[in-house]
Amino acid sequence: MSIESSYRYTGDLDLDLDELATRVEKGPDATAIENRLTANVLALGDLQTRLYSQKKYGVIIILQGMDTAGKDGLIRHVFSGLNPSGTSVVSFKQPTSMQLDHDFLWRINQELPPRGEIRIFNRSQYEDVLISRVHPEMLTKQNLPGIDQASDADAAFFDRRYQDLKHYEKYLRHQGFVTIKFYLHLSKEEQTRRFEKRIEVPSKNWKFSPSDVSERAYWDDYRVAYTKMLENTATKRSPWYLIPADDKGIARLIVSNILIQRFQALQLEYPTVDPNVKRQLKSTLEQLKNGKL
Repeated sequence: MSIESSYRYTGDLDLDLDELATRVEKGPDATAIENRLTANVLALGDLQTRLYSQKKYGVIIILQGMDTAGKDGLIRHVFSGLNPSGTSVVSFKQPTSMQLDHDFLWRINQELPPRGEIRIFNRSQYEDVLISRVHPEMLTKQNLPGIDQASDADAAFFDRRYQDLKHYEKYLRHQGFVTIKFYLHLSKEEQTRRFEKRIEVPSKNWKFSPSDVSERAYWDDYRVAYTKMLENTATKRSPWYLIPADDKGIARLIVSNILIQRFQALQLEYPTVDPNVKRQLKSTLEQLKNGKL
């Protein structure tokens, strides 16, 4: 079984997030993980060059997870070998007043990558069925028909949003945009350790926000929201990859392995040069070697 299929969730199996938290047993040591990750970073760099030169596909990489799940660190390590001119990161925060005047996918459309490029979404359109499910009062700011109070955001409302999200990804796929979705699953015990470290280590204090702790009080509600999101938006053509995130090194290695497999499946090749152009190139090379240019 491949790495990709091992963590691929298509919505047709029972989902047990508690089982996911303990899925990874003792693996290779830290040095072996680092060496394998370094090799993967180099391989991804080559694949990105092919993607950029071919300009046939745009790639959207979605990272979702609870606070301290390791999204920022994963971006720094896994994508460190990519050319910045063809790679960028977008972090979706609380919608602005202008964004709230549009449909909930409007701000996502503004950030889609051009063909040939990679755009990493640190959080994404899926926040609109996560935090808005835990805090439905936020939906009253969107001026949606029929949503005048939090209680109006019922199960039927979120079912429609799940369908909208699936249809949106299907539309993007038809246009040549590939969406690769990762859910970094963190245990509550590991989140506790990471919060403690952010408080105890002065150089990490800036990472800590009191709002992180206030959201932690809704841990069980978020677990329900994530489970429903995964079950209702994972498909065979657009799966979620469920990544055990308690061990940062292993999580980064798994994600890099999956990305390589997904990029390789696109059969990326450098553009074929026209025979006439090749002859011109050969002539130019000969002139350069003979000092005639």
